[in-house]
Amino acid sequence: MSQDLPPVAPAVTAELVAALSPRLRKRLDAGIAKLADRPAVRDGDTVRISLDDDTDLELHAPDGTVTSPDAIRCGCLLAPDCLHRAAAASAAPIADDTNSEAAEGGSGQSSATAQTPTGPGTAGTAQKAAGQEAADAGQKAAGQETSGAGQKMAEPETADARQCGAAHALHSAAAAVLEAGADGAGAVLQAELLRAAHTARLAGLHRAAASAVSVVTALRAARAADPAYRLADLAAGLRDVLSVAHRVPHATGAELAALRGTARQPYRPDGSLRLYGLFSEPVLTASGYAGAVTWTADAQGRLYQVSDVAPGGAGRAVGAADRAVRLGDTALTHRQLSRAGLAVSGATVSPTGRLGAGAGVRAVGASGAGWREEPLDRLWTVPVAEQLTRALNGGHDLLFLEVTLLGTATEAAGDCLLAGCEDVVLRLTAAHDHPALPHRDNLRLLAAARGARLRIVARLTPAPLPRARLLATEHPARSGTRVDVGLDRLQRADLPTAPASLVRAAPNTEEAPVHLLSRRVQQAVSGGRRVLSFPGTASADARRLHRAGLATAGALLEELHAAAAERSRDVFGRLLPSDPERFARSWLAAARYTEEVDRALCAAAWPG
Repeated sequence: MSQDLPPVAPAVTAELVAALSPRLRKRLDAGIAKLADRPAVRDGDTVRISLDDDTDLELHAPDGTVTSPDAIRCGCLLAPDCLHRAAAASAAPIADDTNSEAAEGGSGQSSATAQTPTGPGTAGTAQKAAGQEAADAGQKAAGQETSGAGQKMAEPETADARQCGAAHALHSAAAAVLEAGADGAGAVLQAELLRAAHTARLAGLHRAAASAVSVVTALRAARAADPAYRLADLAAGLRDVLSVAHRVPHATGAELAALRGTARQPYRPDGSLRLYGLFSEPVLTASGYAGAVTWTADAQGRLYQVSDVAPGGAGRAVGAADRAVRLGDTALTHRQLSRAGLAVSGATVSPTGRLGAGAGVRAVGASGAGWREEPLDRLWTVPVAEQLTRALNGGHDLLFLEVTLLGTATEAAGDCLLAGCEDVVLRLTAAHDHPALPHRDNLRLLAAARGARLRIVARLTPAPLPRARLLATEHPARSGTRVDVGLDRLQRADLPTAPASLVRAAPNTEEAPVHLLSRRVQQAVSGGRRVLSFPGTASADARRLHRAGLATAGALLEELHAAAAERSRDVFGRLLPSDPERFARSWLAAARYTEEVDRALCAAAWPG
């Protein structure tokens, strides 16, 4: 995906790909790769790509987004039926249908109009809040509908034919993507999923549509070897799309309202606020958005976010912290606000705590507070068990912990920082792996300060062992100094000189082997049905799950492999096409099971 191109609406990409002949569809992925090597030049609202000395491809984005197929013009002889227009649309970032600025990463989004995040680390926190709000509204509406004289409760609302049709189309498109896996889901399958997402949004299925778009952006990141790509995020997106599409035709009342979701996060007036900066974190998403988010808290410990997220790449993520926050008249940068304070009048706030930046909002800089001073100190006095319950049940997923650094441990995904937290050993990992961001370098340097007792802010990662992504920490050698792990670079000279010890955590023989199932779930997302279709690959793992008392997990694993391997033959002995619907149902059952087991094991692993 090229960050030099303007975002293109999903419906535009779907229409241009659908218009290609079968011969050109087969060449689409190669055409995208060739287009990526061509320079793009921006001239006002137009981005021009030179295909050769005499032929240009132009994308017109008057409002920053390409919203019509006619806005992509090609000068080649085959235009408008050429491959170039569809290739350009497929290579560009995906525009959000409802909001001009979208972001992922669980970091609170653009201060005025950001979309619910569905990206790495959040477990859909803001999306859950939006869904819960819709569920509450649906429950209230269903409970208050009565017939005049008899006060008879009305029948619960059900999905209409249009929504059922959109859900079926979305399920089929997502099942086709799962069948092919990230390795085989090229631009044509991505366009089919975008078309289904657009249809779902028009039918009012906003949650499923947003998840489908996030799946396409993750697929593009996977195929481009983008450092922002995480297989777990792609699996979570597919799980949500298939879950919602499966349940919509059968849901009623509050459940249906939650499954539909909302098009926009509503902002409510919240009067005057006195906020204290906590930390800032960079945002760099697979969907082509970047920036920074600053987290703040009021005197009662409620969290609010001020953000600046817009189309861009790693350079914007690195530089956004030194831009002035877009809120009222304040001249504070995000980096300054994370250590200072803010006085806001006429504030508007979304259900997830994002501060609006409307014309009536006034804000000026104010004094801040240290992490060990009131009112911020109270965030670290909340019991860990209470913080964990909040994060696992739809609240924000930030953890405010006091830890003792222990060293490092080697894992398959790289080294992680070990820290003692009450009676457990916590694994702290990098919140982002992009080399332009200092997360991993800072983790490596912090290991030199083993024995230091520090306050940290981390984002929970549901897993069988205590795990979180480190976002901010006290400086191990400078009292009263904070470090935003994704923005500030620690210097080796400022840290203790003792070498970091490599701590190898002994394997826990009592650990439930649920990973035998979750590994297959993720393998299917990466390689598609065919990687699970080989005979004899499930029996040993299934027996081990049964011996561990996980009979359901064993049965799900056997059914997943059986669905992957099932191929019928016609009367001439020729293989018939596989059944992607059965494989999708089997995969979804396994994915939902592992999600719930991970949540349960996570809750049990932490102290409390």
